[in-house]
Amino acid sequence: MWKLAMILCAACVSLTAQWPDRRTPGLPRTPDGKPDLSAATPRAADGKPDLSGVWMVRNSSSLFYITSALKPGETLPWAVALYQQRAGNYRRDTDGIACLPPGPKAGIAVGNLPMKIVQTPYLTVVLYEYQTIFRQIFTDGRPLPDDPNPTWMGYSAGRWDGDTLVVATAGYNDRTTLDLAGHPHTEALHLTERYHRRDAGHLDLQVTFDDPKAYTRSWTVPVEFDLVPDGDLIEYVCENERDKPHLVGTRGAEFPVPAEILAQYAGTYESRGLPAGVVVSLDGETLMIDIGGGKVPLFAHAPDSFTMEGTGVDFSKDAQGSVTGMTQHWNEGDRYFPRRK
Repeated sequence: MWKLAMILCAACVSLTAQWPDRRTPGLPRTPDGKPDLSAATPRAADGKPDLSGVWMVRNSSSLFYITSALKPGETLPWAVALYQQRAGNYRRDTDGIACLPPGPKAGIAVGNLPMKIVQTPYLTVVLYEYQTIFRQIFTDGRPLPDDPNPTWMGYSAGRWDGDTLVVATAGYNDRTTLDLAGHPHTEALHLTERYHRRDAGHLDLQVTFDDPKAYTRSWTVPVEFDLVPDGDLIEYVCENERDKPHLVGTRGAEFPVPAEILAQYAGTYESRGLPAGVVVSLDGETLMIDIGGGKVPLFAHAPDSFTMEGTGVDFSKDAQGSVTGMTQHWNEGDRYFPRRK
């Protein structure tokens, strides 16, 4: 099973359970008192968009595998080898299992846990429910440090480009990963984030990753957030290290499957939660699956049996040998996805 993801995505208490009947001040509302999430973007006293609020990632499922935009050869060999090592031992040596700060993936790939933005004229603070950590984004004109002491969450400086807050972050240590899949980075990592509040209830973010010591080019990932109206953060304490002794063994050697067989599985499979469906494609000699915004490689164990970062994926055929569907094996139970005709 996708052990790391399942550990980090444990169920959370309702965001409103701690402070019932407390309305978010200044949030636009309809005549019946409900939050008007399509209202115009709130603005601060200085006229800039006010990003303040509690936000939840909408498309976090696509961010478990952050490097899906990269082609073979665009990840340096040492980084490929380290990722493969982590993939083979259930990521038991990564920051998430060790309950260490998540570094650059704090706001986009730590499960269904919200963040809270508090905006002031010269400083924007981001509070993360995950591990109850924070970031400071200085908007007082200061540059990034020339030679920063490496830290878990890096150093951030922001500026406004019209109605978009552009944040540059550097100075990360190399003890964290870019995603839950375990892709590494070095201390040369530089992040550029572009925050744009589309309206009262929606926040768009573009994150550009640039680490020339691990990857041959930079790439950008789009992220969408939904406002959590009248909600707030609660304390979250990571205790994943209790499960680490149970993450034993390796996933074993990959089973060689000819490309012509892999090509049979390429197609679109029906999904209730994804109107566009789950898309399986053949990228060179690697079968890829997209469960909503990013491709993840499938690791073969048999001609019709694979794992998706640890989660079992089996394909089924009819009596004539035509692929009819796909079953994903999760801890909560099996999920069947029929193939579109």
